[in-house]
Amino acid sequence: MTAPTDDLPRWARWTRDWRSAAALAIVAVALLLPLRALLRYQGPPMEEGFMLVFPERVLAGDAPHADFLHLYGPGSLWALAGWYRVVGVSLTAERVFGFLQLAGIVGGVMALAWPWGRRVATTAGVFGVLLTMTAIGLTALAWDGAVALLVWSVWAGLRARRWLMDAPGGEADRRAGRLLVASGVLAGAALLFRPDVVVATALGAVALLWGLSRSRWIRWAIGAVPVLALYLVHLAISGPGNVIQGMLIEPVFELRGGRSLPRPPSWDTFDGALQKVALLRPQDWPLPALESPQQAYVWFWLLPLVTLFVVGVGVWRVRAEPTSWRARVVLTVGLVGLGLLPQAFQRPDTTHLAWVSCVTFAFLPAAVAELFAHLPPARLRRWAPTAACAVVALLPLAVIPHFTSRTYVDLVQQSADGDVFGYPVTYDGRTFYLGARDIAPAAERMLREIGPQMAPGETLFVGTADLRKTPYSDAYLYYLLPDQPPATRYIEMDPGMANAPDSG
Repeated sequence: MTAPTDDLPRWARWTRDWRSAAALAIVAVALLLPLRALLRYQGPPMEEGFMLVFPERVLAGDAPHADFLHLYGPGSLWALAGWYRVVGVSLTAERVFGFLQLAGIVGGVMALAWPWGRRVATTAGVFGVLLTMTAIGLTALAWDGAVALLVWSVWAGLRARRWLMDAPGGEADRRAGRLLVASGVLAGAALLFRPDVVVATALGAVALLWGLSRSRWIRWAIGAVPVLALYLVHLAISGPGNVIQGMLIEPVFELRGGRSLPRPPSWDTFDGALQKVALLRPQDWPLPALESPQQAYVWFWLLPLVTLFVVGVGVWRVRAEPTSWRARVVLTVGLVGLGLLPQAFQRPDTTHLAWVSCVTFAFLPAAVAELFAHLPPARLRRWAPTAACAVVALLPLAVIPHFTSRTYVDLVQQSADGDVFGYPVTYDGRTFYLGARDIAPAAERMLREIGPQMAPGETLFVGTADLRKTPYSDAYLYYLLPDQPPATRYIEMDPGMANAPDSG
């Protein structure tokens, strides 16, 4: 039986406060403003292409790792396949799913920052929007889904801990137990999407569970283990050898060299070809700022420093106040960010930096507010939330604006005037958007010429002109020709793998 609302602690009560509603509305509007443009924006031909094709191949009976190259867990493909079965396979469906994943990250970090007040939570939410919506559009990548699930797993686990710390009793124990199970379920789902978030998941779980009784750890495991057991289903379907090859050997030992970029990034130029695509649409920025490559360089160093700062504040506050719930939140989020850092360092372009910063940077207002709240003078403590928000606002406005605020403003303007940077390639009722005005009509003419010549069931091969070099592929073409099964397992092409002597 649920306790009456009046018996709940203040933090657990749902109140109809217009200021809280306004905070949520601000972040919701920030999420929605660029949506019209992003639904028709140019997409990465390979990455978005395979997130359209892979789940459709699953619906056709193919198995990840056995029938086609896939470098991650099966969770995102199963989820997208289920989504496509319900709403149909389309670019819009895929991007709506991607949008929900990004909204999940933003909402989760905002929820974690909420205990520091509406101002801090709103700043965290808006900063999260600037980091997530500008990284790679609405492509429904497995990483975004894994991070969203992990963030909400952390929130559920910390919420359980708060019940146990602030409102002990039978009802609190029951609520905490349910939340711990939910936390475990979400953590398991995150690992099902991307097994490489295992370090972040483990650090977060240990931080939120440390000091609790053994039964609480078991509760968390009761949620996580059955979800992770779905890997046994995947092993049975795809075969242990294929799964180990696809999730461990290929991404860790065969792909890293071919996809790596210099660390740190170059100061005066972009190192990756895909990063240079951003230069196709240069935009002005009214505030003083470094050049774009220099901002990426600064970002590379700033990310670990900010992460260590959040961890440091968390360690300091937990040692000073072991029973403080807010201190535990800072420590847990900082450790999760620490566990995510390898994703940024393994390929330090701005997309990968944003994929990690969307947790650590977005939560930074809360960590700074926690610091200011315990430092002299008293005036700083009183104004801690406002001061924290002002300090953090410098990041998207002056330090890395070209990859956050400037891109976001451009997307909002495109949504408003309808002049979207994306050129449609349409064939047989399906559409994909490219970023080159001349290539899109040429691709459409090619499809209209070769499409009618292909009988249903005939296989299709999409590759580079010189298969000795396979840095990329136009995987979106498989999506536009769904009646032609891929003639290769390398729908996604990567150097050192698709062009290996024994690749087939």
